[in-house]
Parts: sequence; C-alpha cells; structure tokens
Amino acid sequence: MPKTVRKKEIKKAAGHSFKQDRRVKDAKNVGKGVGQLRSNATIRRLQMYRTKVKRDKDGNMISGYITPKSQQIERGEPARVQPSRNWFQNTRVIGQQELTKFREALSSSYNDPYTVLLRSSKVPTQLLETDDRVAERKHLIKRQIDFDQAFGKKAQRKRVKLGAATLEELAHQGMEEEIAYDKEEDKATIEYKRAQEGWGNESAREMVFTKGTSKRIWGELYKVIDSSDVLIQVLDARDPLGCRCRHVEKYLNLEKRHKHLIFVLNKCDLVPTWSVVRWVKVLSREYPTLAFHASINNPFGKGSLIQLLRQFAQLHKDKKSISVGFVGYPNVGKSSIINTLRKKKVCAVAPIPGETKVWQFVTLMKRINLIDCPGITYPDEDTDAELVLRGVVRAEKVNQPRDYAAGIITRVKPEYLKTHYKVTHWSDHVDFLVQLAKKTGKLLKGGHPDIDLAARIMIYDWQRGKIPWFVAPPFDQSKEVKKEEKKEEEEEEEGEEGEERGCKTEKGEEEREERREERGEEREGNISKREESIESILEISL
Repeated sequence: MPKTVRKKEIKKAAGHSFKQDRRVKDAKNVGKGVGQLRSNATIRRLQMYRTKVKRDKDGNMISGYITPKSQQIERGEPARVQPSRNWFQNTRVIGQQELTKFREALSSSYNDPYTVLLRSSKVPTQLLETDDRVAERKHLIKRQIDFDQAFGKKAQRKRVKLGAATLEELAHQGMEEEIAYDKEEDKATIEYKRAQEGWGNESAREMVFTKGTSKRIWGELYKVIDSSDVLIQVLDARDPLGCRCRHVEKYLNLEKRHKHLIFVLNKCDLVPTWSVVRWVKVLSREYPTLAFHASINNPFGKGSLIQLLRQFAQLHKDKKSISVGFVGYPNVGKSSIINTLRKKKVCAVAPIPGETKVWQFVTLMKRINLIDCPGITYPDEDTDAELVLRGVVRAEKVNQPRDYAAGIITRVKPEYLKTHYKVTHWSDHVDFLVQLAKKTGKLLKGGHPDIDLAARIMIYDWQRGKIPWFVAPPFDQSKEVKKEEKKEEEEEEEGEEGEERGCKTEKGEEEREERREERGEEREGNISKREESIESILEISL
C-alpha cells in the first residue's frame, strides 16, 4: 500500500509587503535595515519601478505611467508644487558692517602664514574678495553691451580716435617718430643679438638645459598637487631664493588656496648656523619654514617636521588620512627627506639631478602619506650658468664645462680653493684648470692637460657641497641703522655721565683736601694743647 502524505498547510502573512494599509503592531519595526518592514514611501517607490511605459512612434505614451495616478495631471491643467518652509531653512541674512568685519578678518588670516582657515570650501570667498578694478571692468562691460544702443533705434557708433586730423599732421608725427627712433633699443635688434650669441634662443641652446621643463614632468607635478593636502617645497640652504618655484606658489595662491604650503631648508649642514637662522626668519614671513638635515643616522629637524605634519592631520579630522607632497628643484634632497622620515631607504637617491623619474607614494604613518615628485624647473630668465651651478644639469652632459667653472672660481673665496685643490696662484680660470688637471693627473695625448675633465670635477664638487659656498641672507638696513643710532646715543650718554663723574670727582678731591687741611690743623692744635698741659703739670710737680 502506498503511503499517503498529508500536505502541510502554509499560513500566509496577514499583510503583503506591498500592502500599504497593513496593520503594524510596533512602529519601530518599520524602517531601513534587515528584518524591518517596508514603509509606505518605499512601497510607492518600488511600485513605480514596476510600471512600464509604452510609447508610439511619435513618443506619446500609450500605456503605463511614470507618476502615480493620484499625482497625474491632465493635459492643459497647470502643475503646481506644494509650498514648504523647508525651502528657506538654509538661508542666512548678514548686514554690511558684519560683512566688512568678516572680510577684514578673512584677509588678515589669509595673509598670516601661521593661521589656517578651516572649512574653506563652505566660505563664499568669491563674494568676500572684492576687487575695485574687476567691479569697474564689469560695469564698463555692462555699459558697452547695451542692446538699445547697439542694435535698437537709438543705436550709436563711436568715432574712431585719429592721432591726426589732416595728412600734414600725420606726416609731421611720422617725422618726429623717425627722429626719436633708436636702433639699439629695437626689439628686433635685441633678439637678433641674443640669437647670434646663443642666449635666449631655444634652438641655439643645448637640449640639456630644457630638462625639468617637459610636459611629462609638469604632468607629474600637477598630479602631486591635486592629490596632496599639504605641499612641502624643499629649498637648498645655500641658495634658497634661487631654488624657489615661483610659478607653483602663484598657482597655489590663485587656484588652490585651501592647500597648505611649507618651506624646508635642506642641506643646512653646509651653511653656517647664523645664515640658517636668518634665512628661517626671512622666509617665515611668507610661509612656515623649517631647517632640516637629511640623514638616516644623524638627522636634524626630523621631530619638528613630524610634529607639524601631525598638527595638519589634526586640523583635517574629517579625512581618514592626509597626503604630503614634496616639490622643488632637482637635486635639493626631496627623496632624502622622505628616507629620513621613514628611517630607511624607500626612495632612490643620488647626488645627481634627475634620479626621480615619476611620482611615488609612501606611507609614513596611519594618517600621513608622503608623495615624492620629480624635480621641476620653470623656463624663466635663468642663464645656463645659473642652472648648472644650482645642480639642475648633470656635469657630464655639458659640452663646454670650462665656461661654467669660471663662475665657481669667481663666487668661491680663494682661500677655500687653495685649501681644497692645493693650487696657490692663478691668473684666470683657464690657468686654474690647467694646474688642477696637472695635479690630478688628467692629461691627454702628448701630456696636454684635460681642461674640460678638470672643470667637470670642479662642478661635481660644487654640486655635492665639497666646496664651501652660500648666499648671504638679506639684512634689514633700517634695523641696523637703528642699532647704530642706539649705540651712538649710549656712547654719548656714557660720555656725558663720565664728564659729570669727572666733575664730581674733581669737586670731591678739593673737598677732601680741605678736610685734610682742617684735620691737620685740628691735630696740630690738639698736640700743642697736650704739650702745654704736660708742661703745666711738670711745673706744678716741681
């Protein structure tokens, strides 16, 4: 006999999940999340997705609907939106006096390098930063673009401004300009001379001096700027102003004002302490500046830099982590600073420019990440000699290094050259290079000195810091004058006090002499009185 199996009766739920009028025992069970019942708004939204719209060739709906039937409006009837106070909740009203006060406070905070504006994206900076010239220009544009005056019945046309009303006046002006013309000051002659000398013409210059200015390098730079919250511009302590990237600073001030910029003076061990201290004071007026010495074993300034980065991480608490980008000229020590902070070699370093080819992402700690950037140079008015001496170009790729060694000899003190290269006397840079080649054994066939190789050795020593040299920091002349004036005033006061003291001492000596004479007379009188009294006693005794 086959077994009979009874089917289990399945009880359906009292309310379907798409039923809006279902009964709910506890209102807490309605909402988002696992195990929660659907709300009426969710049911309406899901039902809207189920409706399919069919259209004809002209695009008219044949069946189905987009909006619920309760919200559908027949054709020809006006559609209205239900008014609500929530539209005006985020609006604020401010007076003109409060606006001017806030504008002044904002400008002072922008100019101060040690203040940080939090949530700058929520501040209407374009409304606060008003420029009178821009306003005047917009006003002129509005006046010029007037439809009625340009295209209407009242259209007006401005007269052309002519320098001369007649042909005679025009010929007279031409004669005066011809007399005042100077051929030497003409732009065409200046460019022709520069092209003949090989300066300023990119085709005449060597391709080595265009390194660091390619589109690829600048693309890497803008990647680092866009992906970093804090930017550290690394400067060489020997020549900080020559290694500043003015173009990057201008770009940050105009386009990326919410990003923080810091100066780090690297290679401070090659410069005297007073020079580093003075440079830090001078550069701190514009941006926060730190002195640093990149070394894995014996660093300087590592703790202060990490502490500053932690402060920036505290300012940006809304982010999980912040990114710190390192930018600057080639061969200033960007990768060395990252290795110093990590206390191990994570970036490739070398004492030659152009070692870093692409940007590199390094994790310093949980909330701070570092980004290394290849060295950049902006094609400005720097000469080829300045680019070589700043370490932008490799010495082995220069065609005539003897020309650039002359700049080293003129900038370095003769005492340092004598002690380093053991050359006592020389007439010019060629004579110096000849003696250096003979001393180091750099000779060509026939015993002739290899001047170019000696010049390259000298450039190598210059770029690696073996030859002591640095640019002196600027001093405030007004402060020095005030100090000198204070010294002169103190000296004059001391002289007047000395004269008064001298007068007082002379008077004191005279009084002392008078007192001594009086005391001597008193002593003589007392002695005579004693003698008289002794004689009288003797007479009485006899």
